[in-house]
Amino acid sequence: MKKTISVILTIILSAPLWAQQSDRYEQRYDLLVAKLGPAGVGIETLLDNWEKEDSTNAKMLFGRFIYYFTKAQTASVVSKPTKKYLGMEPVLTLKDSTGNDVYYYQENVFDDDIYGQAVKAADKAIEAWPQRLDFRFAKANAYIAYEKESPDMALAYLMELVKENASRKPVWQYDGENTDEGFFEDAMQEYCYSFWTIGSPASYEAFRELSECMLTYFPENIGCMNNIGSYYLIAKKDYKNALKWYNKVLKKQPDEYTAIKNCITLARKQGNVKLEKKYLQMMEKYGPEKDAMLAKGRLTALSK
Repeated sequence: MKKTISVILTIILSAPLWAQQSDRYEQRYDLLVAKLGPAGVGIETLLDNWEKEDSTNAKMLFGRFIYYFTKAQTASVVSKPTKKYLGMEPVLTLKDSTGNDVYYYQENVFDDDIYGQAVKAADKAIEAWPQRLDFRFAKANAYIAYEKESPDMALAYLMELVKENASRKPVWQYDGENTDEGFFEDAMQEYCYSFWTIGSPASYEAFRELSECMLTYFPENIGCMNNIGSYYLIAKKDYKNALKWYNKVLKKQPDEYTAIKNCITLARKQGNVKLEKKYLQMMEKYGPEKDAMLAKGRLTALSK
Protein backbone atom coordinates (compact mmCIF):
# COMPACT_ATOMS: atom_id res chain seq x y z
CA MET A 1 0.00 0.00 0.00
CA LYS A 2 2.79 2.49 0.89
CA LYS A 3 4.50 1.77 -2.44
CA THR A 4 1.26 2.45 -4.35
CA ILE A 5 0.74 5.75 -2.53
CA SER A 6 4.35 6.69 -3.26
CA VAL A 7 3.90 6.08 -7.00
CA ILE A 8 0.68 8.12 -7.09
CA LEU A 9 2.33 10.99 -5.22
CA THR A 10 5.25 10.92 -7.67
CA ILE A 11 2.84 11.25 -10.62
CA ILE A 12 0.84 14.02 -8.95
CA LEU A 13 3.91 15.98 -7.94
CA SER A 14 5.75 15.62 -11.24
CA ALA A 15 2.78 16.51 -13.52
CA PRO A 16 2.70 20.19 -12.55
CA LEU A 17 6.45 20.41 -13.15
CA TRP A 18 5.96 19.06 -16.70
CA ALA A 19 3.15 21.56 -17.31
CA GLN A 20 5.32 24.41 -16.01
CA GLN A 21 8.12 23.41 -18.42
CA SER A 22 5.67 23.45 -21.33
CA ASP A 23 4.25 26.82 -20.25
CA ARG A 24 7.77 28.22 -20.01
CA TYR A 25 8.55 27.15 -23.59
CA GLU A 26 5.24 28.53 -24.83
CA GLN A 27 5.94 31.92 -23.27
CA ARG A 28 9.44 32.03 -24.78
CA TYR A 29 8.07 30.94 -28.15
CA ASP A 30 5.40 33.65 -28.17
CA LEU A 31 7.99 36.27 -27.23
CA LEU A 32 10.40 35.21 -29.99
CA VAL A 33 7.67 35.08 -32.64
CA ALA A 34 6.45 38.54 -31.63
CA LYS A 35 9.98 39.94 -32.01
CA LEU A 36 11.41 37.92 -34.92
CA GLY A 37 8.51 36.29 -36.76
CA PRO A 38 7.62 32.56 -36.92
CA ALA A 39 10.91 31.61 -38.66
CA GLY A 40 13.23 33.92 -36.73
CA VAL A 41 16.69 33.11 -35.40
CA GLY A 42 16.60 30.74 -32.43
CA ILE A 43 13.04 29.51 -32.94
CA GLU A 44 14.03 26.12 -34.38
CA THR A 45 16.34 25.49 -31.41
CA LEU A 46 13.55 26.46 -29.02
CA LEU A 47 11.15 24.09 -30.78
CA ASP A 48 13.72 21.27 -30.61
CA ASN A 49 14.14 21.75 -26.86
CA TRP A 50 10.40 22.07 -26.36
CA GLU A 51 9.81 18.80 -28.19
CA LYS A 52 12.21 17.00 -25.85
CA GLU A 53 10.08 18.12 -22.91
CA ASP A 54 6.64 17.67 -24.49
CA SER A 55 6.69 15.80 -27.81
CA THR A 56 2.94 16.03 -28.50
CA ASN A 57 2.30 19.62 -27.48
CA ALA A 58 -0.12 21.00 -30.08
CA LYS A 59 1.31 24.50 -30.17
CA MET A 60 4.87 23.20 -30.53
CA LEU A 61 3.89 20.90 -33.39
CA PHE A 62 2.01 23.64 -35.19
CA GLY A 63 4.86 26.06 -34.52
CA ARG A 64 7.27 23.70 -36.25
CA PHE A 65 5.02 23.51 -39.31
CA ILE A 66 4.76 27.31 -39.43
CA TYR A 67 8.53 27.61 -39.03
CA TYR A 68 9.32 25.46 -42.07
CA PHE A 69 6.42 26.75 -44.14
CA THR A 70 7.50 30.36 -43.60
CA LYS A 71 11.17 29.59 -44.09
CA ALA A 72 10.47 27.80 -47.39
CA GLN A 73 9.05 30.94 -49.03
CA THR A 74 10.82 33.78 -50.79
CA ALA A 75 8.91 36.75 -52.19
CA SER A 76 9.40 37.37 -55.90
CA VAL A 77 7.86 39.80 -58.42
CA VAL A 78 6.56 38.23 -61.64
CA SER A 79 5.02 39.81 -64.74
CA LYS A 80 1.80 38.53 -66.29
CA PRO A 81 -0.35 39.72 -69.21
CA THR A 82 -3.61 39.39 -67.23
CA LYS A 83 -5.26 41.85 -64.85
CA LYS A 84 -5.52 39.16 -62.18
CA TYR A 85 -3.20 36.36 -61.15
CA LEU A 86 -3.97 33.72 -58.52
CA GLY A 87 -6.84 35.93 -57.40
CA MET A 88 -4.50 38.85 -56.72
CA GLU A 89 -4.52 42.42 -57.97
CA PRO A 90 -1.23 43.63 -59.55
CA VAL A 91 1.18 45.53 -57.34
CA LEU A 92 2.37 47.52 -60.37
CA THR A 93 1.28 48.10 -63.98
CA LEU A 94 3.65 49.32 -66.70
CA LYS A 95 3.59 49.66 -70.49
CA ASP A 96 5.76 47.51 -72.73
CA SER A 97 7.47 48.74 -75.92
CA THR A 98 4.25 48.31 -77.92
CA GLY A 99 2.12 50.20 -75.44
CA ASN A 100 0.40 47.16 -73.95
CA ASP A 101 -0.09 46.88 -70.21
CA VAL A 102 2.19 44.50 -68.28
CA TYR A 103 1.02 43.54 -64.82
CA TYR A 104 3.38 42.73 -61.94
CA TYR A 105 2.49 40.53 -59.00
CA GLN A 106 4.21 39.51 -55.79
CA GLU A 107 4.46 35.73 -55.71
CA ASN A 108 6.00 33.44 -53.11
CA VAL A 109 8.53 30.96 -54.50
CA PHE A 110 9.14 27.79 -52.49
CA ASP A 111 12.31 25.92 -51.62
CA ASP A 112 11.21 22.33 -52.30
CA ASP A 113 13.29 20.70 -49.58
CA ILE A 114 12.17 23.05 -46.81
CA TYR A 115 8.58 22.88 -48.05
CA GLY A 116 8.80 19.10 -47.77
CA GLN A 117 9.86 19.50 -44.14
CA ALA A 118 6.80 21.68 -43.56
CA VAL A 119 4.47 19.00 -44.94
CA LYS A 120 6.16 16.37 -42.75
CA ALA A 121 5.69 18.64 -39.74
CA ALA A 122 2.00 19.00 -40.59
CA ASP A 123 1.70 15.21 -40.88
CA LYS A 124 3.32 14.78 -37.48
CA ALA A 125 0.90 17.24 -35.91
CA ILE A 126 -2.05 15.47 -37.55
CA GLU A 127 -0.82 12.09 -36.33
CA ALA A 128 -0.62 13.38 -32.76
CA TRP A 129 -3.92 15.29 -32.95
CA PRO A 130 -6.11 13.58 -35.59
CA GLN A 131 -9.23 15.37 -34.34
CA ARG A 132 -7.75 18.83 -34.92
CA LEU A 133 -9.31 20.20 -38.10
CA ASP A 134 -7.08 23.28 -38.02
CA PHE A 135 -4.04 21.04 -38.52
CA ARG A 136 -5.73 19.41 -41.52
CA PHE A 137 -6.45 22.85 -42.94
CA ALA A 138 -2.84 23.90 -42.41
CA LYS A 139 -1.74 21.09 -44.70
CA ALA A 140 -4.42 21.91 -47.28
CA ASN A 141 -3.38 25.57 -47.24
CA ALA A 142 0.24 24.58 -47.75
CA TYR A 143 -0.74 22.56 -50.82
CA ILE A 144 -2.76 25.44 -52.28
CA ALA A 145 0.04 27.96 -51.75
CA TYR A 146 2.63 25.63 -53.27
CA GLU A 147 0.63 24.38 -56.27
CA LYS A 148 -0.75 27.79 -57.28
CA GLU A 149 -2.61 27.44 -60.62
CA SER A 150 -2.82 23.62 -60.50
CA PRO A 151 -4.16 22.61 -57.07
CA ASP A 152 -4.20 18.86 -57.72
CA MET A 153 -2.80 17.69 -54.37
CA ALA A 154 -4.94 20.19 -52.48
CA LEU A 155 -8.09 18.93 -54.21
CA ALA A 156 -7.27 15.27 -53.58
CA TYR A 157 -6.49 15.97 -49.93
CA LEU A 158 -9.69 17.94 -49.34
CA MET A 159 -11.84 15.31 -51.05
CA GLU A 160 -10.36 12.64 -48.78
CA LEU A 161 -11.11 14.92 -45.83
CA VAL A 162 -14.74 15.20 -46.94
CA LYS A 163 -14.98 11.40 -47.05
CA GLU A 164 -13.39 11.07 -43.61
CA ASN A 165 -15.75 13.67 -42.20
CA ALA A 166 -18.76 11.60 -43.27
CA SER A 167 -17.91 8.82 -40.81
CA ARG A 168 -15.95 10.75 -38.20
CA LYS A 169 -16.69 10.18 -34.52
CA PRO A 170 -16.27 12.15 -32.32
CA VAL A 171 -16.66 15.62 -33.80
CA TRP A 172 -13.78 17.69 -35.12
CA GLN A 173 -11.96 20.24 -33.02
CA TYR A 174 -10.66 23.61 -34.20
CA ASP A 175 -8.09 25.41 -32.09
CA GLY A 176 -8.81 22.92 -29.32
CA GLU A 177 -12.59 23.50 -29.24
CA ASN A 178 -15.32 21.24 -30.60
CA THR A 179 -16.73 22.54 -33.88
CA ASP A 180 -20.37 23.53 -34.27
CA GLU A 181 -22.80 21.84 -36.65
CA GLY A 182 -22.26 23.23 -40.11
CA PHE A 183 -18.66 24.31 -39.45
CA PHE A 184 -17.19 21.70 -41.79
CA GLU A 185 -19.58 22.54 -44.62
CA ASP A 186 -18.82 26.24 -44.28
CA ALA A 187 -15.08 25.56 -44.28
CA MET A 188 -15.29 23.46 -47.45
CA GLN A 189 -17.26 26.24 -49.10
CA GLU A 190 -14.36 28.58 -48.27
CA TYR A 191 -11.99 26.17 -50.02
CA CYS A 192 -14.28 26.10 -53.04
CA TYR A 193 -14.08 29.89 -53.08
CA SER A 194 -10.29 29.73 -52.84
CA PHE A 195 -10.14 27.50 -55.91
CA TRP A 196 -12.50 29.83 -57.74
CA THR A 197 -10.48 32.96 -57.02
CA ILE A 198 -7.27 31.39 -58.37
CA GLY A 199 -8.98 31.67 -61.73
CA SER A 200 -7.10 29.03 -63.76
CA PRO A 201 -8.71 26.23 -65.81
CA ALA A 202 -7.38 23.64 -63.33
CA SER A 203 -8.64 25.58 -60.31
CA TYR A 204 -12.11 25.93 -61.85
CA GLU A 205 -12.17 22.15 -62.26
CA ALA A 206 -11.07 21.75 -58.63
CA PHE A 207 -13.90 24.12 -57.65
CA ARG A 208 -16.42 21.93 -59.47
CA GLU A 209 -15.03 18.60 -58.23
CA LEU A 210 -14.93 19.64 -54.58
CA SER A 211 -18.48 21.01 -54.84
CA GLU A 212 -19.69 17.75 -56.40
CA CYS A 213 -17.88 15.73 -53.74
CA MET A 214 -19.59 17.76 -51.02
CA LEU A 215 -23.01 17.18 -52.60
CA THR A 216 -22.40 13.43 -52.42
CA TYR A 217 -22.37 13.71 -48.62
CA PHE A 218 -24.41 16.90 -48.16
CA PRO A 219 -27.06 16.70 -50.91
CA GLU A 220 -29.01 19.66 -49.50
CA ASN A 221 -26.05 22.06 -49.55
CA ILE A 222 -27.36 25.10 -51.44
CA GLY A 223 -23.92 26.73 -51.65
CA CYS A 224 -22.41 23.78 -53.53
CA MET A 225 -25.36 23.66 -55.94
CA ASN A 226 -24.83 27.35 -56.67
CA ASN A 227 -21.14 26.62 -57.17
CA ILE A 228 -21.81 24.15 -59.94
CA GLY A 229 -24.25 26.55 -61.57
CA SER A 230 -21.56 29.24 -61.51
CA TYR A 231 -19.00 26.82 -62.93
CA TYR A 232 -21.19 26.19 -65.97
CA LEU A 233 -22.24 29.83 -66.29
CA ILE A 234 -18.83 31.49 -66.03
CA ALA A 235 -16.11 28.88 -66.56
CA LYS A 236 -17.87 26.94 -69.33
CA LYS A 237 -20.53 29.35 -70.64
CA ASP A 238 -22.85 26.34 -70.71
CA TYR A 239 -26.10 28.17 -69.98
CA LYS A 240 -28.31 25.09 -70.21
CA ASN A 241 -26.49 23.23 -67.43
CA ALA A 242 -26.09 26.42 -65.39
CA LEU A 243 -29.85 26.99 -65.49
CA LYS A 244 -30.48 23.38 -64.50
CA TRP A 245 -28.38 23.76 -61.35
CA TYR A 246 -29.81 27.14 -60.40
CA ASN A 247 -33.32 25.75 -60.76
CA LYS A 248 -32.37 22.94 -58.38
CA VAL A 249 -31.41 25.61 -55.87
CA LEU A 250 -34.63 27.60 -56.39
CA LYS A 251 -36.76 24.48 -56.06
CA LYS A 252 -35.36 24.02 -52.56
CA GLN A 253 -35.10 27.71 -51.68
CA PRO A 254 -37.18 29.99 -53.93
CA ASP A 255 -35.77 33.21 -52.44
CA GLU A 256 -32.09 32.34 -52.95
CA TYR A 257 -30.64 35.61 -54.18
CA THR A 258 -27.50 34.36 -55.96
CA ALA A 259 -29.40 31.80 -58.03
CA ILE A 260 -32.07 34.32 -59.06
CA LYS A 261 -29.50 36.96 -59.99
CA ASN A 262 -27.42 34.53 -62.04
CA CYS A 263 -30.51 33.22 -63.84
CA ILE A 264 -31.30 36.80 -64.89
CA THR A 265 -27.71 37.15 -66.10
CA LEU A 266 -27.75 33.99 -68.20
CA ALA A 267 -31.16 34.85 -69.65
CA ARG A 268 -29.77 38.19 -70.83
CA LYS A 269 -26.68 36.53 -72.28
CA GLN A 270 -28.96 34.26 -74.31
CA GLY A 271 -31.26 37.11 -75.31
CA ASN A 272 -34.15 35.10 -73.86
CA VAL A 273 -36.68 37.77 -72.82
CA LYS A 274 -39.30 35.27 -71.64
CA LEU A 275 -36.78 33.59 -69.33
CA GLU A 276 -35.48 36.92 -68.08
CA LYS A 277 -39.01 38.04 -67.16
CA LYS A 278 -39.53 34.85 -65.17
CA TYR A 279 -36.53 35.49 -62.92
CA LEU A 280 -37.08 39.25 -62.77
CA GLN A 281 -40.47 38.51 -61.25
CA MET A 282 -38.76 36.34 -58.66
CA MET A 283 -36.26 39.08 -57.93
CA GLU A 284 -39.09 41.59 -57.53
CA LYS A 285 -40.79 39.23 -55.07
CA TYR A 286 -37.82 37.95 -53.08
CA GLY A 287 -34.89 40.30 -53.69
CA PRO A 288 -33.64 43.09 -51.42
CA GLU A 289 -35.38 46.43 -51.86
CA LYS A 290 -32.93 47.96 -54.34
CA ASP A 291 -32.79 44.86 -56.55
CA ALA A 292 -36.56 44.47 -56.38
CA MET A 293 -37.05 48.04 -57.62
CA LEU A 294 -34.57 47.53 -60.47
CA ALA A 295 -36.29 44.29 -61.43
CA LYS A 296 -39.66 46.05 -61.49
CA GLY A 297 -38.27 48.78 -63.72
CA ARG A 298 -36.71 46.24 -66.08
CA LEU A 299 -39.98 44.31 -66.29
CA THR A 300 -41.81 47.50 -67.20
CA ALA A 301 -39.28 48.24 -69.94
CA LEU A 302 -39.52 44.73 -71.37
CA SER A 303 -43.33 44.89 -71.44
CA LYS A 304 -43.44 47.96 -73.71
